[in-house]
Amino acid sequence: MGTSDRENFAAWAAAELPGLRRFAYAVGGDWHRADDLVQAALERMYVVWPKLGGVADLGAYARTVLVRQAATETRRAWWRRERVTDVIPETPSPADGDGDSAARLDLARVLGGLSVKQRAIVVLRFVEDRPVREVAELLGVAEGTVKRQCHEALAHLRRRLLADAELDLEEA
Repeated sequence: MGTSDRENFAAWAAAELPGLRRFAYAVGGDWHRADDLVQAALERMYVVWPKLGGVADLGAYARTVLVRQAATETRRAWWRRERVTDVIPETPSPADGDGDSAARLDLARVLGGLSVKQRAIVVLRFVEDRPVREVAELLGVAEGTVKRQCHEALAHLRRRLLADAELDLEEA
């Protein structure tokens, strides 16, 4: 890869990094996994960067790579993942941050119950506000698949949030 390609990639990656990281967080469910997913996606793109001149939307391409990386990691066998230890890491409590932190934690927890593909579809449709056609192209599936997966994901989210609300009412 030539110097100009490296410079072009570095400039593009620097501009896209914040958006890719937010997208990866929504897909992966935690910031550490998001950083790993972004790094893996950028590594893969760096290798093929000189061949990507004909790609119209490099951001969409990067998101596709990122979703596929997340799906690959989800399919890995359990012994290839990190091990759980007896030491519990410190996590910030909702009271430590701003008022929206509890809502973000709830959303992250509920989104975690979806498959990687459903989570990616929900994030692309409702967080990034992309149309069905664009989501289908990005993920390499039919528009009907996006609609069906989105419907199933929203139904799951609705059931989960309603069940949580009922538990909160019973506890009150």
